Amino acid sequence: METQTNENKSYSKEDIEKNTVMAVLAYIIFLIPLLAAKDSPYAKYHTNQGIVLFLAAVFINVIGSVIPIIGWFFILTFGNAFILILAIMGIINAVQGKVKPLPLIGSITLLK
Repeated sequence: METQTNENKSYSKEDIEKNTVMAVLAYIIFLIPLLAAKDSPYAKYHTNQGIVLFLAAVFINVIGSVIPIIGWFFILTFGNAFILILAIMGIINAVQGKVKPLPLIGSITLLK
């Protein structure tokens, strides 16, 4: 059985195949995989990435909303574009069965 490894953890091919949909959903609505696939290390990894991405989006939108003009145009525009790009990268990684951290925020672990 093939495995995908990351940070001293192994993810079985069976787990990856069984929970790919949950891993993709983690980047759209992280609450569903958190509740439905809580025993899957693969889904949990991508759920963690989805939660961190969501928190980054909240942070960018709060900061961008508070700072007049520059925040409204630059922080919100480029920040949300960056969040969208990271979400697409995460979804692509999940579909391909990869356990690869997202740039800049991928090393943050909230779920263990």
